Amino acid sequence: MKRHLTLAFLLLLTTGSLLAQEAPRLEATDSAAKSMLDSLLEGGPWLMIPLAALSFIAVLLIIFYTFTIRQGAVVSDKFMNAADALIRKQDYLGLIAVCNRENECIARIVYKTLDFATKNPTASFDEVREVTEAEGTRQASILNNRISYLNDISRVAPMVGLFGTVVGMIKAFESIGKSSGVQHMELAPGVAQALVTTAAGLVVSIPSLIFYSIFRGKVQKLIAELEAAMTHIMALLAAQYKRANYRASARRDGSDGE
Repeated sequence: MKRHLTLAFLLLLTTGSLLAQEAPRLEATDSAAKSMLDSLLEGGPWLMIPLAALSFIAVLLIIFYTFTIRQGAVVSDKFMNAADALIRKQDYLGLIAVCNRENECIARIVYKTLDFATKNPTASFDEVREVTEAEGTRQASILNNRISYLNDISRVAPMVGLFGTVVGMIKAFESIGKSSGVQHMELAPGVAQALVTTAAGLVVSIPSLIFYSIFRGKVQKLIAELEAAMTHIMALLAAQYKRANYRASARRDGSDGE
């Protein structure tokens, strides 16, 4: 029993010493966090709040783009295989039904193409191709415009920070003009506070610009794959148009011979 009490007492002493050693570190961490928060608040809430809102929107956009800007949302092998089989069978209504079920860029392009072709049976293949190219251009523009919001944040954030710096410097020099005995050491805190907004703006801008460059590269790659898929679909449709024209000419020749 005495042995267990002795071990428990030693354990309490060891735990107490460890807590005593960690206390200064925790206090230093808390003080560092408080000093960082105080520095941010010194920039002025009327500018720090918009910068915080921009950073929050940037994070949401990055998460959204990560899940939406991918190959499956633009072109998928499943849709291309189905489209290939249905076009060869000339089952255009069935392909339109498949396009309505899929939420892909290539599905929207094929839907516009087949919708125009079925509603205008006398239209030439060149007219159908113009509809396809126009819708393809629109879908590519949508992809490019979607990621442009992240680029806008990377441009606006440093401008907001710079505006805060300019306002802070104006206030600092106004204090110089109002008092005749201002020292350089007294001016330094005001200048430091003014620069906080610029630093905050750059903290928001730099990651936004980096992720924008990453997503822009992915979008360009997906647009190239979309163009290749459009070319394949149009080649299949061109073959079907040629076959239909050949059959129609053969029927005309047969009726003329009779």
